[in-house]
Amino acid sequence: MSESGRSPARPEETERIKRLYEKEAPKFDRSMNRWDRTLFAGNREWACAQASGNVLEIAIGTGRNLPYYPDDVRLTGVELSPAMIEIARQKADELDREVDLRLGDAEALEFADQSFDTVICTYSLCTIPDDRAAVREAKRVLHPGGKFILAEHVRSPVWIVRAIERMIEPLAVRFGGDHLTREPLEHLEAEDFSVETVKRSRLGIVELVTARRP
Repeated sequence: MSESGRSPARPEETERIKRLYEKEAPKFDRSMNRWDRTLFAGNREWACAQASGNVLEIAIGTGRNLPYYPDDVRLTGVELSPAMIEIARQKADELDREVDLRLGDAEALEFADQSFDTVICTYSLCTIPDDRAAVREAKRVLHPGGKFILAEHVRSPVWIVRAIERMIEPLAVRFGGDHLTREPLEHLEAEDFSVETVKRSRLGIVELVTARRP
């Protein structure tokens, strides 16, 4: 349970996602390399370049962002899957990158209120069962004025692309826990974040966002 006193909202789905990523961990980097070269090229570098101070990355996965953080940040990473976080730990050792890696759930972070200057999430809100809860927790652990940095694939504003996303989403959710038509901006606005920048690319599928806790 988090400092906020909340438990994960959908424990059965959270356990299903954990099992999926425990199985996926050994081949995750290989499958993501293709997407990072094409659909998401340069986005991890962009997100990490925005980080400053005491930084939390939620759903850090296998640590694909670790090479891109500025040297002077104090980095903490939270991940649901033990197998994924073990790969991240190995990468941190290879990079000689100091990072506090912890098992945990983005929906119920085990940190005190106002613990971080920056929270980063890349391509993970699509999979977290209750993405609104994750956004709420990011707000809780940020200092007032702290930054929330997002890189995500989202619901396209282009109707034909959006129709295709909706058509294939049931299979993506079933086999990968991957929601294709979510829009994090809706949650940021509902949680009273001040959205500073929004960049869209790839027919509106990819969204880069910087926001601040009021």
